[in-house]
Amino acid sequence: MIITAIRHTSVDAPKGICYGITDVPVAPSFPEELEAIRENLDQEEFDMIFSSPLQRCTQLAFELAGNRRVITDPRVTELDFGDWEMCTWDAVFESPEGKTWFTDYANAACPNGESFADQIVRTASFLSDLQQNPFSKVLLVTHAGVIRALMCLLHGKTADEAFRIPVDNGQVIMFNLNPKWKVNQ
Repeated sequence: MIITAIRHTSVDAPKGICYGITDVPVAPSFPEELEAIRENLDQEEFDMIFSSPLQRCTQLAFELAGNRRVITDPRVTELDFGDWEMCTWDAVFESPEGKTWFTDYANAACPNGESFADQIVRTASFLSDLQQNPFSKVLLVTHAGVIRALMCLLHGKTADEAFRIPVDNGQVIMFNLNPKWKVNQ
């Protein structure tokens, strides 16, 4: 199964703000970014379209779907940054908890939030369920964190390797979900 993952378009939030699961709107540049994504997809047809339930993803998914069905799934939502939601990254970095988290973001949970390891578990659960379907081509509109989790799960990247790979707004990345893939890989 080929999974075409797209990171949502730019958001209407100040630069340098941590907005993980906060439902921020898309930026005014959405129409132009949508057109660029459409050109990048080159009339690709998909068996099913999945999306994070956050509006920055659903707005894109529904535009790309036309009159086709979109299934939202909370397992492909961005990392829950807990108490850091809508704080500046500078403030997060300066806090004692932030220093701990930046040292081990793969395993350390955000205060009242989750870790990247938690996000990988959520993403693996989504993949496991997806694998039970006869789809050959799936579109997934999601977030940078989920795309990096997919890199770990399907491309064998470590968290550090995945986080060194830029994932831009509107970027399209392809993944192959092998029928023999297992959650514990």
